[in-house]
Amino acid sequence: MAHRHEKSFYPIAPEKSKAWQALHQHIEHHPAEQSSKPKLEIVLKCDSAGSVEAVSASILKAAPAEVDVHIISSGVGDIHKSDILIAETGSRLVVGFQVCVPPGVDRELKEHAVEARLHEVIYHLTEDIRNIAESLITRTAPEENIIGSAKVIALFKSSRKGVIIGCEVMSGHLAVGQHFRVISATGPVYTGSIESMHIEDKTVQKAVAGQKAGIKISDFHNAKIGDLVESFKPSPAKRPSAWRPVGGVLRK
Repeated sequence: MAHRHEKSFYPIAPEKSKAWQALHQHIEHHPAEQSSKPKLEIVLKCDSAGSVEAVSASILKAAPAEVDVHIISSGVGDIHKSDILIAETGSRLVVGFQVCVPPGVDRELKEHAVEARLHEVIYHLTEDIRNIAESLITRTAPEENIIGSAKVIALFKSSRKGVIIGCEVMSGHLAVGQHFRVISATGPVYTGSIESMHIEDKTVQKAVAGQKAGIKISDFHNAKIGDLVESFKPSPAKRPSAWRPVGGVLRK
């Protein structure tokens, strides 16, 4: 007589079943797809169904085109462990609008490295999420704009002006006040600005390609014949670091 094998079923804890239901629903509606865009996947909790609809629409409308912003779960009520479990499957971010984090849940947020950001005003919430999304955009740091380059062809010592660097401008131009660096065979050895400039016995503000000029720079006396010099426009300040979740509660 053949034995009958019966499957065993184990009940899932209510809070986990809610999380898993939301996760499976998310997978069904958002199949895996290849995308080069950074993603921001959010769990949203609000004080009412109307707020869920309004806040969801505001977030998605404000999202930058360069980032895929998805609300992977939304609901009414305070933030609980089930929301944390869902957030773990996304960007580890729970956004709350006019809701609370009950006692003990903040500890769960820290343990799971999930961040809950609480807001009372839709506009501020939308701006906050837009800023987070924009911080995820990968932008190549702009290169410095080289304005001119020259070669050191002579060095002159002056009792009044210290060392004067004699240069032949090879491209672009050099000008008084520009950012300036001296590059030796081993790399840059000085970065500063041009104090003054002379062509023959005339004080000038600028020397262009093909001209020879003597330049005075601040606090540097170690240039050598054959060194290269460059004037440049510095790159803009670096962008803030990309957002990363900090486990716990942030009230905005």
